[in-house]
Amino acid sequence: MEIVNLLAQIQSSTVIAVGLIFGLGAAGTAIGFGLLGGRLIEGTARQPELGPMLMVRMFIVAGLLDAVAMIGIGFSLFFIFANPFAAAIKAASGG
Repeated sequence: MEIVNLLAQIQSSTVIAVGLIFGLGAAGTAIGFGLLGGRLIEGTARQPELGPMLMVRMFIVAGLLDAVAMIGIGFSLFFIFANPFAAAIKAASGG
């Protein structure tokens, strides 16, 4: 019965960690997009002829910003479906 309680504690801690990864990743990406969009508008207002070039660079940086959130989602899914901590407990208990 102690193994079951330990597994439940590991799974609940994993859910909290995954929530933090999703939340902080989304917050960081949102802040990054806000700053990026503001700088794009500011740069285009100063020099309108550079607008298309700035737009291309903005989309490149936006793709990199999205990659950060996607990496966080990948780690979160790994911890949800293939939790190495729970697997270690199961292996140690012989089950």
